[in-house]
Amino acid sequence: MSKLIYVADDDKNIRDLIAGFLRNDGFEAEAFDSGDALLRAFSVRPADLIVLDIMMPGMDGLSVCTQLRAESSVPIIIVSARDSEIDRITGITVGSDDYLVKPFSPMELVVRVKALFRRMEIDKAGTMDAVLKYGGISVNRSDRTAYAHGARLELTPTEFSLLAYLIKNSSRAIPREELLKNVWGFETGIDTRATDDVIKRLRKKLRDTDVRITSVWGYGFRLELVSEGTA
Repeated sequence: MSKLIYVADDDKNIRDLIAGFLRNDGFEAEAFDSGDALLRAFSVRPADLIVLDIMMPGMDGLSVCTQLRAESSVPIIIVSARDSEIDRITGITVGSDDYLVKPFSPMELVVRVKALFRRMEIDKAGTMDAVLKYGGISVNRSDRTAYAHGARLELTPTEFSLLAYLIKNSSRAIPREELLKNVWGFETGIDTRATDDVIKRLRKKLRDTDVRITSVWGYGFRLELVSEGTA
C-alpha cells in the first residue's frame, strides 16, 4: 500500500509540482492551499508524512506543525523561502523533521521523503537490539517509544532515530557525515546543518536527564553521562 503524503502550499504551481513528483515516485499525494485545509483532512484521514510551507493564508506552517505535534508523531518536512538561522531553528524547534529552503529541486524533496520512510523502517526492523539503554534513557525500536527515568519522552521520528543511533554507538564519537547517512539516509552530505538543528532540539529534551550530547569539535557528537548534581 502506497504512503499517503499531504502537501500544503499557497502557491498552486509549487504544490502541484511537489505532488506530481511524489505521485510519479509511487506515493499517494494530496495538495492543499492552506494549513487549515490540511488539518481538516488530517483529522479525517491521517497522512504518513506532511510537507508544509511556512507562509500561507490563515494558519501558518509553523502553527500547523505545532498543532500536528500535539497529537501525532507524523514526519514533517518544512519548505520555506526563509533561510535565516532563526527560521531554521524555529522550524526544527516546533517539531519538523527536516527543513528545505526554496527554491529546491523536487527530486531532492523526494530523496528526503524516501530517507525519512527508510529510516523508520530500519528502526522498526531492529529486533536483535530492540531496547537500547544509556544512563536513565531507554528506547524501544519496536514500538518507537523512549523514556527518561521512567517518564515518556515525546520525540519526533528524527529525534527518536538520532537518539537510538547515538545510544547504540555510545562507546565512540560519531561524525556528522555518518549521522547523515545512517539517520537521515543521505549517501552524501546534502545539508550538515540538519544534524546540528535536531541535536539542539534533542539536547533540550534531555536537559533534565543524566545524559548529555556533547560536540566533538570539527568532527561530530557523542553521548556522555553526568552526575545527578550537574544534570
